[in-house]
Amino acid sequence: MGDQDANYRFAAEATIEPDHIVRARTHALELGAAPVSAPVGAQCAVIAAASQALNIVEIGTGAGVSGLWLLHGSPRATLTTIDSEPEHLGAARQAFAEAKIPPARARFISGRAAEVLPRMNEASYDIVLVDADAEGVIEYVEHGLRLVRAGGTVLVPRVLGHGAVADPVRRDAVTAAYRSLIQETQASPAVIGALSIVGEGLLQLTTRPLD
Repeated sequence: MGDQDANYRFAAEATIEPDHIVRARTHALELGAAPVSAPVGAQCAVIAAASQALNIVEIGTGAGVSGLWLLHGSPRATLTTIDSEPEHLGAARQAFAEAKIPPARARFISGRAAEVLPRMNEASYDIVLVDADAEGVIEYVEHGLRLVRAGGTVLVPRVLGHGAVADPVRRDAVTAAYRSLIQETQASPAVIGALSIVGEGLLQLTTRPLD
């Protein structure tokens, strides 16, 4: 095992996931919803806590794992989560209820993100997490940057494409989109960007306050 693999494994084993999120993860895997890893979830929770987030949007509900991590970091926040899979939304509702998340703290929207996001108010949210279909990642991030307030953060898990993004031979559309997203946002003066390689990767984009 190389040093990098050992680091990944240590980070995964060192992350302690709350019991209610462990249960949601088990259900997500049963549904094939592919939840974010515990290290990535923990990073999202830290960002939510550090930013004292009160209004969060999640694009891609899964079965509630990432949403529970965000609310774990900022329990006073209200989460709006969007998914086109009714079964996934139902699983998330159940997971939130079992975690005793007050109903007023979670808003579940059934629909395609590309149709829902244009109707949402810009500069109104502290965090937008983008974990929907990879083919639309650039469009969703553009919406996310529009929706967050100045100084707000857009989070994009899975951005390393399971190692594909780092492989120069890989040139499929999804890999190219992730690669372009990382490169363009790192060079953009509009955001402060950081790429974490723990777990499946997490791109963090915080918008610069307006002058």
